[in-house]
Amino acid sequence: MSDNYRSREERRRAMNDNKQTNKPQGNKKKEKKKGGIFRKIVAAVFILGIIGLIAGVGTFFALISDAPKVDDSVLKDSFSSKIYANDGKTVIKEVGGEKRTYVQYDEIPQTVKNAFIATEDVRFYKHHGIDFYRIGGAVVANFKEGFGSEGASTITQQVVKNSFLSPEKTVKRKVQEMWLSYQLERKYSKQQILEMYLNKIYFSTGEVYGIAKAAETFYGVTDLNDLTVDQAAMLAGLPKAPSTYNPYKNPENATKRRNTVLNLMAKNGFITQAEADQAKQVDVQANLVEQNEKTSKYDVFIDQVIEEVQEKTDANVSSSGLEIYTTLDVDAQDYVDQLMNNQIVTFPNDKFQAGLVVLDNETGAVEAIGGGRNRVAGGLNFATDIERQPGSTIKPVLDYGPAVEYLKWSTAEPIKDEPHQYSNGTQIRNFSRNYKGWVSAREALGRSLNIPALKAFQAVGADKAQEFGEGLGLELGESSGEKFAEAFSIGGFTEGVTPMELAGAYSAFANEGMFTKPYTVTKVKFSDGTELDLSPKPKRAMQDYTAFMVTDMMKSVVEAPYGTARAARVPGLEIAGKTGTSNFDAKEKASFNIPEGGVKDVWFSGFTPKYTVSVWTGYEKNSDGYIYSENEKAMAKNIFKQVITHVSQGEEKGSFKQPDSVVKRAVEKVSSKDVKKPSGATPKDSITYEYFVRGTEPTKVSQIFVEKEKEKKEKEAKEEKAKLSASFSEGSNAINVNWSGGDDETEFTVNMTSSDGASQTLADKGSAGSTSIPSPTPGATYSFSLSTNNAGSASASVKVPQSAAEEPEENDESQPGDEGQNPDEGTRPEDENDGEDTEQPDNDNSQNPDQGEQPETENPSQPPSQPGNGNNGNNGNNGNNGNNGNGNGNGNNDNNGNNGNGQGNNQQPPATPDQQTENE
Repeated sequence: MSDNYRSREERRRAMNDNKQTNKPQGNKKKEKKKGGIFRKIVAAVFILGIIGLIAGVGTFFALISDAPKVDDSVLKDSFSSKIYANDGKTVIKEVGGEKRTYVQYDEIPQTVKNAFIATEDVRFYKHHGIDFYRIGGAVVANFKEGFGSEGASTITQQVVKNSFLSPEKTVKRKVQEMWLSYQLERKYSKQQILEMYLNKIYFSTGEVYGIAKAAETFYGVTDLNDLTVDQAAMLAGLPKAPSTYNPYKNPENATKRRNTVLNLMAKNGFITQAEADQAKQVDVQANLVEQNEKTSKYDVFIDQVIEEVQEKTDANVSSSGLEIYTTLDVDAQDYVDQLMNNQIVTFPNDKFQAGLVVLDNETGAVEAIGGGRNRVAGGLNFATDIERQPGSTIKPVLDYGPAVEYLKWSTAEPIKDEPHQYSNGTQIRNFSRNYKGWVSAREALGRSLNIPALKAFQAVGADKAQEFGEGLGLELGESSGEKFAEAFSIGGFTEGVTPMELAGAYSAFANEGMFTKPYTVTKVKFSDGTELDLSPKPKRAMQDYTAFMVTDMMKSVVEAPYGTARAARVPGLEIAGKTGTSNFDAKEKASFNIPEGGVKDVWFSGFTPKYTVSVWTGYEKNSDGYIYSENEKAMAKNIFKQVITHVSQGEEKGSFKQPDSVVKRAVEKVSSKDVKKPSGATPKDSITYEYFVRGTEPTKVSQIFVEKEKEKKEKEAKEEKAKLSASFSEGSNAINVNWSGGDDETEFTVNMTSSDGASQTLADKGSAGSTSIPSPTPGATYSFSLSTNNAGSASASVKVPQSAAEEPEENDESQPGDEGQNPDEGTRPEDENDGEDTEQPDNDNSQNPDQGEQPETENPSQPPSQPGNGNNGNNGNNGNNGNNGNGNGNGNNDNNGNNGNGQGNNQQPPATPDQQTENE
């Protein structure tokens, strides 16, 4: 039988064979299909890889095809660079290799080599020009933060970059740099490459290139073997940011950088941690030599140019054969240099310092720099390096600017100047120690009041204020290393700002809200013909309405009677600006014996439609002195006035243009929290014109003066005018006299004069009443006059008949308002005062331009003078004195009935402008 199996094993095998035979045929197709797809994918990837490799190799060779050759002379020799003025033709300096001392590899001690290798390229002796480990880290950083955010250059690559290539951050340049680095490593030894690097590297302004020149410049060392570990570490830390880590200018930053290098040396085994810790204890300025090389013409500006080129391109200015085109205006810089040399203004003493920057508002180009007086090459620049508290110059930037930008405040925004605190409860004060009550934002800024400034800051909020300030190029909050606080609203910075930064911020107000970071270099042309545009692009920092309205408020600082900078006015120029003053703290006052009234910094930053000039004045160190006299306090404004006058000569003056987003409206002067339109009853001297963001202008009409007029009329209606009547009674042969009017407090004085000149007082400060004159002389005329303390005056006369039979003349009874009538001439209307005082010229007690800002003189207990009540002007026989009232008084001459007008003499003079201490 076919089904009979010899064993169980045969049966099992047969069953398995049947299962394999009975499987669906479709599964085989699917498996076969799956296997085919996988093979195709692998093949495609392989083919693409080959194509990519070929394309990559092709691209690589295309990118390096025009790379320069490795040239020995270029590697070791220096090629001078030319620096041009803003006309593109005038060479202001040729920077070459004359300040370089070349040293051989064997002359460089191992400590110095180790310091640079630990800092710049710790795997220098292991790679072949390119460090792929560092490239991997840089790729990740560039992927996260954008191409060029972090480099992975080896020392070899830096030599190539400084010798052959432009510093553009492009793929082509980076590929060529890597290719040339590989070629350099094939041609030269590591020792030769390190020697080239240490002789080419840039260390500081003043054209300090190469390790030998740097050692001599900073430590007076001519033999590099004399450098200590801490000195070698300090020098190794400089190339990353020569200005930032300069121990002369920024000892704190230099100390941190030096200590970082020492830690790297210890970490990589070049020194022990104990040696690193010991070196950290040395003061970074302890062994620095005194700088004594005086700056030559344009050196202060050129130092900034070199620093800017170095920062933006990493190019070696001294040896790369560059052509550098700058923003320098030769005429403006020459004038600033003369001013700094005491030829334009007279400085108080040799240690008194100043720093200033002249900017073109439209482009942001720096046209002149006043780096300080008696400067040394590569030394501290008071225009670009110092960071001082800005005082009240910050108020337009952090207080009123944000309030207009985000809250759409008008220039008339009411702010109550009153006792106030910071959010933490700390009291804030104005310099004058008094309060103005309700003031407009314009007046608050013009008077430099601290309390309204803080209120504006608090209304906007710290976040918005910080955002606005950073949009104008200021480093605030975390970027400055200190917490952004409410004290910033009046300039209470710890780190401070530079004149360059403040000029950049102010220029945006003048430029319709467009901000351009200040710059000194327009473009650089490299030896290979490549040109690099270094001009920054403008960006919108605020709305045009904010720029215009804050600018107009700052015009009041210069132009208004209460303004703190009237000394900065220049005829024919529209000028806006702000003063600033910072104080010593209690510890500094005690340590340096600073008297009351002595201040640390005085600023003035201002602009015309064309130029911005920011000026700082003060002393380099607290031990050098303090600003005390009015002449010293006025120096910043005086310097600004001289410079802005000079640079504006021959220029179109221009004006600040009102944008369509702003409207100008008449409003009633601020006296409450509301801004309203004037009414028909508003006096002219209570109407002002202010600016509003379109759509926010006031619509309600003020009723203040309407109500006052109504109250006045109601009061007049209630008060009865004084009345006087006199008549002859034939039956009793007597003259009867009656007087009345006024109110319960009215006092009456009645006088009688007969035709023979005899006079008599019928009532002296009595009340309403009557009297009788018996047996008057026939044919005689009797005149009567009435005066009061509050109801005016009146008069009457009676002629007695010759006999009782004769008809008496009609009695003359005065009517209210017929005051001062002459019986012989009929009624003559008196001179009227319609309730509006004759306008008197302002007593302009604004500061003397030569005296600087002055604190306002104000007696809080004495209110400002107001138009007085003229009713007390009637005094005695003449009525011409008017001395009993504060305003216009009406007097009655009881001899001829003529009216007299007296002007009150008790008015107080207006208050003087309020000088503010700008950060309290």
